[in-house]
Amino acid sequence: MQGHSGSRWTFLIAVAVIGLNLRPFITSIGPLAESIRAATGLSSHGLALLTFVPMVLMGCLAFLGPALQRLLGARPSVIAGLVVISLGTLMRFFVSSAWTMVGTAAVIGFGVAVVQAVFPGIIKREFPQQAGPVMGLYSAMLLGGGALGAQASPILMELTGSWHLGLGALALLGLVAVIVAWLGLPADRLRMPEGNVVRTLLGRPRSWLLMAFFGLVNGGYTSVVVWLAPSYQQLGWSASASGSLLAVMAICQAAAALFLPALAHRNGSDRRPWLWLTLGFQFAGFAGFALAPDLAPFLFVAVTGFGLGGCFALSLVVALDHFRDPVPAGALSALMQGGGFLLAACPPLIVSTLHDWTGGFSAGWTWQMACIAVAVILTMRLAPKGYAAAMRGAPKPAWICRL
Repeated sequence: MQGHSGSRWTFLIAVAVIGLNLRPFITSIGPLAESIRAATGLSSHGLALLTFVPMVLMGCLAFLGPALQRLLGARPSVIAGLVVISLGTLMRFFVSSAWTMVGTAAVIGFGVAVVQAVFPGIIKREFPQQAGPVMGLYSAMLLGGGALGAQASPILMELTGSWHLGLGALALLGLVAVIVAWLGLPADRLRMPEGNVVRTLLGRPRSWLLMAFFGLVNGGYTSVVVWLAPSYQQLGWSASASGSLLAVMAICQAAAALFLPALAHRNGSDRRPWLWLTLGFQFAGFAGFALAPDLAPFLFVAVTGFGLGGCFALSLVVALDHFRDPVPAGALSALMQGGGFLLAACPPLIVSTLHDWTGGFSAGWTWQMACIAVAVILTMRLAPKGYAAAMRGAPKPAWICRL
């Protein structure tokens, strides 16, 4: 990052605070599901929509990341996204029906989608040589925000008797993020992305492979944040106790997201052994949920969280690794997230349908194990020596194009 060390630290603080705001709105729903259902009349499929709708928005808007930067600039786009997140979260103080609840999920999801589509490119631009560790910080705080939402919301509800307060109070996080982003994000200095970046990248099979991989992995995350707490409440756990499971999982996600990219950065450019490690942890955790959920639930959520968090962060790093130039690297990251989140929106609905058919969650967790097995196979294609060939013909830096 250009500038003095104070600017570096200010930017890193902004990375942490922005990341903290991107998941509490999802993870706070599961522990409060029964209270929300009773007050609004949401069905089980309606509860799944609270994740499905924002994930679809995250997917669709990610494809527009380069266009947003071209029209508004990267820094204004991120700040505007944080403002929308704050307003959508504040709206949850006033929810009274099922559709207004889904509407707040759409508003917040829109803001999150804008931030996620643009922010990785900013990180690549400001820390071109340390993008992996900084993406690890961003991913860790993003997933740590999930822990905060899962634990704070049910505690606030139990203290006040209001699930509205448990959800709406998270708007304070968004307000802090807007202020920190305004002060900490540097002004845009590089050119805006070329108009054909997305179209060119969509013509590369590697882009589609990354989308599929990211979707398979994050489908496990969306299923867990929606249905893990209800699955244990079905076994007799309270809202706060089931929220603790999600919080432990998110803490382990954050720890893995923080440390694994740094470890991978020190051990060469091939991320595949680390990806396979995280996929193995995920498989073991979901196997525990499916076969013996009461045996060691906190161990299962810790193992699953480690796998999900590490894989999420490493996936973002792999996308950025494909280019040295931050513009196409950021565009590829946005595309991977776009297609990936569209795929990840579906598994909670699949788990809900399997639950309705079988009366339990074992079939849904088994479905996730099958998805992990497919992701293991796709990982074999992500050898760094093949990056150049995979992206041949993709956008080049402007100075090369002028030669």
